[in-house]
Amino acid sequence: MQSLMQKLTPSLRADRVNPELMRLINTILDASKDIAISVSQGALAGILGSTQHENVQGETQKKLDVIANQIIKDALLKNPQVRALASEEEDDVVAGSPTGAYVVAFDPLDGSSNIDINGQIGTIFTIYKARNDVPANSELQFQQQGKQQVCAGYVLYGASTLLVITTGGPTRCFTLDSKSNQFLLTVPELAIAKDTQEFAVNMANQRFWNSRFKDYISDLISGETGIRKKRFNMRWNAAMVGDVHRLLIRGGIFMYPSDSRDPKQPAKLRLLYEANPMAMLVENAGGKAFNESERILDIVPTTLHQRVPVIMGSANEVDSCLIYLR
Repeated sequence: MQSLMQKLTPSLRADRVNPELMRLINTILDASKDIAISVSQGALAGILGSTQHENVQGETQKKLDVIANQIIKDALLKNPQVRALASEEEDDVVAGSPTGAYVVAFDPLDGSSNIDINGQIGTIFTIYKARNDVPANSELQFQQQGKQQVCAGYVLYGASTLLVITTGGPTRCFTLDSKSNQFLLTVPELAIAKDTQEFAVNMANQRFWNSRFKDYISDLISGETGIRKKRFNMRWNAAMVGDVHRLLIRGGIFMYPSDSRDPKQPAKLRLLYEANPMAMLVENAGGKAFNESERILDIVPTTLHQRVPVIMGSANEVDSCLIYLR
């Protein structure tokens, strides 16, 4: 097997990926390799536990959240192709090179509640073309629909470090080879099965769901004796990156619906650096990705840290869920 730069050259040319974008992707991947080292060392590196600070989301930051954010931020700001960046851990847009061709948004460490238990965590990223009609540090740089992404991907840290990425063509999977320190192609094209018997949802929130979504989940749980006439199994990693990776590999449906806990904030997941990149990966693998009424990639963003409900995965099961919600 060959490195990302070597192995994917024909496919990337077909996807019209230029050398500048390839170098930017590799900047992100080099940063992820540094994060993977910190993750693998765990307590030995002093990265476990929480800080005394909250991020813009109102969430207490983990030490590794801060470390991962700084690693990626520093790497991107050194790349002349980056005009601006946005992160879950940053209050505002951070300006880069005034002449950069791209803007990058990322969740430096998705699933950070899993850090201290050695559970699944990952880095999610997305790249858009920079806008020339607004300043580099403007939120408007990132107010682009998800279908305008030129690259989306995530790095999953675990027993092996995996990269899942699309640049507009197929969604592909790579594995980090510890000997060469390169991401090597292991699955050329991921394909999500249209039907599934697995679902991922946080059942602890069910008392806050609307009645239609409760009915859908109830029918899944009823299994062979219910209206669906088949058994469903629930899987939940408490990390979107892990749950979406599972459905990309073997099918399934991942859901984080709206709820009534906070009327001012009825959704959990961020559109820019969680829902949009994952939706692109899922769609380019043959799946579907919606909020509760429309395709995620068609949503027009209004704020930098905007949140949306998420329903994505096996196409036929997403359709079934949407029938209940409509």
